[in-house]
Amino acid sequence: MKNPTFSHERALIAEGFHVIVGVDEVGCGALAGPVCAGAVVLPTDSHIGALRDSKLLSPHLRETLYGVIVARAAAWAVGWASVEEIAVRNIRGATLLAMRRAVEQIQEAQFLLVDAWTIPNIAVPQRGIVRGDRTVKSIAAASILAKVTRDRLMRDCHEQYPLYGFDEHKGYGTQNHRRAIALYGPCAIHRKGWGPIGTH
Repeated sequence: MKNPTFSHERALIAEGFHVIVGVDEVGCGALAGPVCAGAVVLPTDSHIGALRDSKLLSPHLRETLYGVIVARAAAWAVGWASVEEIAVRNIRGATLLAMRRAVEQIQEAQFLLVDAWTIPNIAVPQRGIVRGDRTVKSIAAASILAKVTRDRLMRDCHEQYPLYGFDEHKGYGTQNHRRAIALYGPCAIHRKGWGPIGTH
């Protein structure tokens, strides 16, 4: 597998765009917790060689890269959509809302490179790139920011709801998580009506 590059960003710079924002989300497939989106303006001379899609990295390396990205980014932000918003909007709508909230914090944005989707109700020109988190450096950086931020939140949730193991699976549907839901029922941060959670 090839490593992500700045080829999309450099092509856009050649067209006259200078503030190019990579956007990605995490938590879309979880059974519990909010969805989180990252937005990053990463200079093409940032030289972060280990940058990859967050799913391909160890937790320790993600944490390390998070600090490097925050230090070297020209701008960055995260956006959220809550469990309640997921219930009202469905997961796709809530994910797009989280992305929009992240992007809107970068007021000088001139172009968006978005993993897989395009974001409605945004005036900034954009391009959705399938598997962008594996091919585009700024999107990979956004995936790391979103993943680390959401994982930290889910570890905090474990302190409040220790029966479910949120510190281990971060709300995703592992065997242990499904077993805990069957034993104890859902808690306040579970996405009601989803799969094993049903309509408890």
